[in-house]
Amino acid sequence: MSEKVWIAGGGVISGIGLNLQACLQAFRHMQPGMTAMQHLSSVHRNTFPVAEVKADNATLADMARMPENISRTALLSMIAAREAWQSTGLGDVSNYRVGFVSGNTVGGMDKTEDFFAEFLADPRKGRLQQVLHHECGSITELVADAMGIRHHVSTISTACSSAANALMYGSRLIRNNIVDVVIAGGTDALTRFTLNGFNTLMILDQQACRPFDDTRTGLNLGEGAGYVVLVSDSLAAQLQPWCRLSGFANANDAYHQTASSPEGTGNYLAMKGALDMSGLQPAQIAYINLHGTGTQNNDVSEGIAINRLFAPHFPPMSSTKSFTGHTLGASGGIEAVFSALSVKEGIIYPNARFEHQMKELPFAPATAYTEGNELLHVMSNSFGFGGNCSSLVFSKA
Repeated sequence: MSEKVWIAGGGVISGIGLNLQACLQAFRHMQPGMTAMQHLSSVHRNTFPVAEVKADNATLADMARMPENISRTALLSMIAAREAWQSTGLGDVSNYRVGFVSGNTVGGMDKTEDFFAEFLADPRKGRLQQVLHHECGSITELVADAMGIRHHVSTISTACSSAANALMYGSRLIRNNIVDVVIAGGTDALTRFTLNGFNTLMILDQQACRPFDDTRTGLNLGEGAGYVVLVSDSLAAQLQPWCRLSGFANANDAYHQTASSPEGTGNYLAMKGALDMSGLQPAQIAYINLHGTGTQNNDVSEGIAINRLFAPHFPPMSSTKSFTGHTLGASGGIEAVFSALSVKEGIIYPNARFEHQMKELPFAPATAYTEGNELLHVMSNSFGFGGNCSSLVFSKA
């Protein structure tokens, strides 16, 4: 069993950029991605800002080199997964035992919504191919087939921790010598189903979200995809890896279907478990990429858990969802790429629109973008519905 799993590269597409470098530019210039809806058709178009990917399906299909009539979720996945692979310099996929582990929550729901609109108007016009890729697993299979990945293909759907759990599963595949390389992360496109569901929960902000600000009133939804390329020790020796995935943990406090426990029990257990696996003490974490959705419940719960684990010495921390919005099943993958790059380049990301200290917490997030920091160990949090909480630790190569 290989003892170490390395991050050899990564790729992102999100509401702040069509690739990783564009996303970094958005952080540097404080350009969050929240705007009025342009591509999603909704009665809430002018009510809730979202962080849409700034491209229509035709443009994304051209970038992905895939048919335009498939789900936007798959197009986003393909673009980020290919960027991740190309960033490694590994060459032809067929030269390795490669796995693809991808998280998502909506599958091809965007195409299903189109199908039912046409079908209800005229059952003879409903196009069956629009629902062929409805389920989450179909999205993963479309991308794996397009990339020529054959050795192992899995889909994870654990709400907002889906992509983080994909990294955990991919790491275990490598450590148990089932594959040599895993492209791991997640993808999700905006849909009316998602928007209406979160609106029903009354946790959408009608303004740009303000994670960890005392005035926060909810989250903004986003879309995108993010993947890292996990490699074994033997392959890492031939490359220049970004960093190592040194620790991870998943915990479920099963407190509520959609709310985190007030005490942050699952959050604490996930962070503590990830630290234990990595053999680190809390004081050794140099930056935390917060789950930080901007809801009343999440930010208090996550903050209490951080206070319990890290007090009295808190590392810099921020929520990149203040730029990308909450990308649901993709968030853990997008933030894993950002966090791995934090270790490689010493980046601390800004928490946009933070102005007011939360009265429940003794710390505040970072508000400036900085590079060149010495970040030996970085933590990334992804906490999902149903109490499904995951934390990852990335460590200097």
